[in-house]
Amino acid sequence: MSEQKYKLDGKTILEKDFKTSMRGYNQEEVDEFLDLIIQDYEMFQKEIDHLKQENQRLKKQPVRDDQPTQRMRPIGSSSNSTQNHQINYDILKRVSNLEKAVFGKKYAEE
Repeated sequence: MSEQKYKLDGKTILEKDFKTSMRGYNQEEVDEFLDLIIQDYEMFQKEIDHLKQENQRLKKQPVRDDQPTQRMRPIGSSSNSTQNHQINYDILKRVSNLEKAVFGKKYAEE
């Protein structure tokens, strides 16, 4: 995976100078907004770094036979097909109960 280069970072935003004119923007308002953007960029970068580390850690983690794999299999290809149908039924039942709770008896009667 290639490393993507971003055009902006917190330092670039902080050091950006804008020309002023007679009818320009309020400098303090612009600076306050840029401060918020810088904080967000820094937070996003920390989150990206954290997720990259987590991704690398998970890639290095050995897969044991007793752990279920996270890959999706076609419904009919698994010997657990009956179990999948039971899970689907349970999910549909929960959704139905939730709809009844949200919409009330009127929904259940229709």
